[in-house]
Amino acid sequence: MTLTPQNAGWIEVICGSMFSGKTEELIRRLRRAQIAKMNIAIFKPKLETRYSADHIVSHNQLKMPSYLVDSPQEILIQGKDAEVIGIDEAQFFDNSLVDVCKQLALDKKRVLIAGLDTDYKGIPFGPMPELMCEADYLDKYRAICVKCGNPASYTQRTSADTNRIVLGETDIYEARCRDCYEPPEEK
Repeated sequence: MTLTPQNAGWIEVICGSMFSGKTEELIRRLRRAQIAKMNIAIFKPKLETRYSADHIVSHNQLKMPSYLVDSPQEILIQGKDAEVIGIDEAQFFDNSLVDVCKQLALDKKRVLIAGLDTDYKGIPFGPMPELMCEADYLDKYRAICVKCGNPASYTQRTSADTNRIVLGETDIYEARCRDCYEPPEEK
């Protein structure tokens, strides 16, 4: 049984590897809030423009209008009238996102966050580990390993690029299970 806080704010984190359905789940929860006639505001970092500059978009092309922001502080300002705040690709923000989300929850807002928990090296990514600790509700999603079909928790980069942030899709990333994941060689 899940209890829903009354007259309170809270933080929900949806995390996992690429292709695990994080944005799809974020959109599902935000649509349910809309059905309940709640005022929502959705945000993503300015560098995330793979599918659209003004929407969050899942890999299966579900989408909802969103705001591009440079910093988490902009979320406090632009989301002040919303009851529900959605944040996609949270791993690309700096750690100030944690304090922003805590403030939003204290302001009695429902804060929905989606992001990669680890990068392509398997290292905790951006503010996600701390957000996972702050979450009132935490869901870790898994994809399907492209090699063996088992549940996949890792994001395998298939290109030689060593920058931590490289935007891409199936052209340079695959979902992999623990056994099929090949950590990149340290140089």
